[in-house]
Amino acid sequence: MNLLTLQPFMRVFCLLFIISISLNSCFFKKKSTIKVEKSKSFSKIFKSTDNEMRYKAAEQFYADKKYSLAIQLYEDLFPYIKGSDRYEDMYFKSANCYYFLKDYLNAENFYKSFVETFPNSKRAEDCNYLRAYSYYKQSPKTDLDQTATVKAMSLMQAFINMHPTSIRVKEANDIIDLCREKLEEKEFKAAELYYNLGFYKSAAIAFENILENFIDSKKADEYKYLMIKSYVKYADMSFADKQEERYSKVQNECTDFIERFADSKHYKEVLIIKSQINNSIKNIKNEQITQTN
Repeated sequence: MNLLTLQPFMRVFCLLFIISISLNSCFFKKKSTIKVEKSKSFSKIFKSTDNEMRYKAAEQFYADKKYSLAIQLYEDLFPYIKGSDRYEDMYFKSANCYYFLKDYLNAENFYKSFVETFPNSKRAEDCNYLRAYSYYKQSPKTDLDQTATVKAMSLMQAFINMHPTSIRVKEANDIIDLCREKLEEKEFKAAELYYNLGFYKSAAIAFENILENFIDSKKADEYKYLMIKSYVKYADMSFADKQEERYSKVQNECTDFIERFADSKHYKEVLIIKSQINNSIKNIKNEQITQTN
C-alpha cells in the first residue's frame, strides 16, 4: 500500500494503526522475554551445585509466598540439610508449602512425618492441629464417601486430648461439630431416600440409627417423627397376621415421643397417629374375636 496515494485523513489513520501494532508487538515480546528469563533463572538456581545459595533462594521464595518454587528447592535440599540445625525448620516450611498450595494430601503427610521426626519440637502442637485440619479440608460433599471427615474428627479429638490447654481447642471442637453435622446429614439423606422409594422398614431403621448415633441432635424430634411415620406405613402394608405386632411398635414409639418431645411441632400430629393406631389395634382384636366365634 502506498501511503502517498491516500487521502490525508487515511494516511494519518494508517500511520497510527501501524504504530499501534508495532508498540503492542514490542510489549508482548518484552513480557514474554521476562517470563522466559524468570524460568531460566529458577532453572539455573535449581541446577546449581551451590547448596547455600539454593537454600537462601528457597527461603526467599517462601518469604515471598512463592510456595511452588520453594518446595521444589526444599525437597531437593533435604539430603544436604538433613541432620543440620536447619532441617527442622525446613521440614516444617515444606509442610506449610503444600498446605498453602492447597495440596492437603501431601500437607497432611508432611505434618504427620514432622511430628514423628521431631516429637519434642515446639511446633508439634501446630503440626498436630494442621494435620487434622488438612483432613478436614479434604472432606467432600455430603453425598460422597466421608472417610476424610471421620478421620478429621478422630484427629481433632486426639489433638484436644494431647493439648487440652491449647488456644485451638475451641476451634477443634467447632470442627468436630461441623463434621458430625455432615455425617448426620448424610445419614438423614439415606433414610429419606428409603422412605421416598417406599422401603418403609429400612427407612424406619435408618431414622432410628440416626437417633442412636446423634443423641444430642437438634433434629431428634424430626427423626423420631419420621421413624414413626415409616413404621406406620410399614405396618399398613403388612399381612394381617403381622399388623397387630407392628402397630404395637408404633404405639410404643408414639408414647416415647410424647414423653420426650412435648414442645415439638409434630406433637399434636403424633397424638393423632397414636389415637388412630389404638383404634387399628382395637379393630384387629375385635375382628379376631369375631373370627373365633
